Amino acid sequence: MNKAQLVEAIADKMGGRQQAADAVDAVLDAIVRAVVAGDRVSVTGFGSFEKVDRPARYARNPQTGERVRVKKTSVPRFRAGQGFKDLVSGTKKLPRGGEVAVKKAPKGSLTGGASATVKKAAAKKTTAKKATARKAAAKKTTAAAAATKTAAKKTTAKKTAATGAPAKTAAKKATAKKAPAKKVTATKAPAKKSTARKTAAKKTTPAS
Repeated sequence: MNKAQLVEAIADKMGGRQQAADAVDAVLDAIVRAVVAGDRVSVTGFGSFEKVDRPARYARNPQTGERVRVKKTSVPRFRAGQGFKDLVSGTKKLPRGGEVAVKKAPKGSLTGGASATVKKAAAKKTTAKKATARKAAAKKTTAAAAATKTAAKKTTAKKTAATGAPAKTAAKKATAKKAPAKKVTATKAPAKKSTARKTAAKKTTPAS
């Protein structure tokens, strides 16, 4: 069955050949765009389409048998769902209505067209990347703040140690200056005694 035959097969159910052709084109376009972008398109009961990266390898030319190096490339891959496999193997019988073979999507899940699921998946990936970037930036900011606080503490400690030494030196000098003051006070005592002697001498002198 080619694309034209596929359109003819669903034309009656879609309300006309043109509507069927548009539906097939829209579905295929959405699948191709999603797979090229690296997203996985999964249809329950039918299968999934995804992009697979193949590393560089060596292969043989079937015509000459010569060993050839194949470059790294990406290829699309389709994996059939379990329901599809069971129908093909004969484990389950194919019902009369072909639409029953694939589970129908719940109501409201297809709002926005066939590419809505693809857009939602891309939006989720973008949001996750932004959240990761924000967390990394927050960690860097916290680390920088902690480093700044540590540096500030070290600087304060150095200033305190530097200002503490002059304060102690000044205290010692002040104490040394106060000591001679006591000695001067002690020398004033003999002056009082000499005054007392002069007074006694005046009293003992006889009147003429």
